[in-house]
Amino acid sequence: MARPALFSRLSNKIEKLVKTARLKQSIKQIHGPKQFDLAPDDVVVVVMVKDGAFYLEAFFKHYRALGAKHFVFIDNGSSDSTVAQIKAQAGTVILRSTLPMKAYESGFRRHGAQSFAHNHWVLYADVDELFDFEGSKDLGLSGLVRYLTGQGYTALMAQMLEMFPVGSIQSYAKTRFADAVADYQYYDLSRITRYDYKDKAIEFSYFMGTNITSNDTLKFMFGGVRQKIFGEMCCLTKHPLVFVDDDTWPNPHPHVAAHVRVADFSAVIRHYKFTDDPFGRDLQTLRDGILTHGENKLRLDVIANTPDISFYSQDALQWEGVEALYDQNFLVQSPVFEEFLTREQAAVAATKAESK
Repeated sequence: MARPALFSRLSNKIEKLVKTARLKQSIKQIHGPKQFDLAPDDVVVVVMVKDGAFYLEAFFKHYRALGAKHFVFIDNGSSDSTVAQIKAQAGTVILRSTLPMKAYESGFRRHGAQSFAHNHWVLYADVDELFDFEGSKDLGLSGLVRYLTGQGYTALMAQMLEMFPVGSIQSYAKTRFADAVADYQYYDLSRITRYDYKDKAIEFSYFMGTNITSNDTLKFMFGGVRQKIFGEMCCLTKHPLVFVDDDTWPNPHPHVAAHVRVADFSAVIRHYKFTDDPFGRDLQTLRDGILTHGENKLRLDVIANTPDISFYSQDALQWEGVEALYDQNFLVQSPVFEEFLTREQAAVAATKAESK
């Protein structure tokens, strides 16, 4: 029995080495500097994208408002104006590979992070995601990572909040992303299943088992409004902010980092998946066979019977900021971070007063 097991391990190791070599060989840099000149508290935003032109204007506006100055995009073969729009932005790098995202997504992201942000903080983001946290307007990303670094943390957990409007999703199919964001002011916290952070019932729990958590109330969450409407038990939890060094494994799975010390509070990712004609895109990806799950098929089955479906119901809650999510038991609060934020806000107020 030992020999087959040994052969299997060796075979898996060889397969991983071959896959890594294929990935590195496939990736070509088509824009930007070979390296960034990074300050200790700079955060590099790493983005996987294909045909994301619809989102980019609002995406850059949001992340630049948080203080982001450096972006690494891994383009998976865009045919729209994605590349041109990114090239027009300062502080951007574009890497390109047409290997299937289905098989190489985590590798793409990890390569971008390790190549351009080694020994620095990385924020993984998708173009339809807006990352946020308490005190973001005062702290920015640089203030946030000062807190994390000062406390010895190497990762921050976040929960994804699926945003939607009052009206039907299909009625917004052609609405500009910035306008959709203004109207997608609602979310639904019913039908969420929570697991302890290291619960072995989670398929990828091995990776969380390598991590150290400082707050027992941090939970992995699944389901939500997409489970309610479509029957999707999608993972809502991510580790988007990670310090990349020789010890951490920043992206072994799209939702988790490994060998990290996880911060004592959680952030939020407002997710706008249901913009830009989402069901038309589902149909196309189903035809192309490029997704890793059967979630698009689940959605299309529902839409076939209810084409004007709305997510809005009596369970809908209106967005009122990050702090409300603490009281709603969606995010975890930290008294230590609250003290840090209060001091930083006082310093900002004093600086403004002196400048008058």
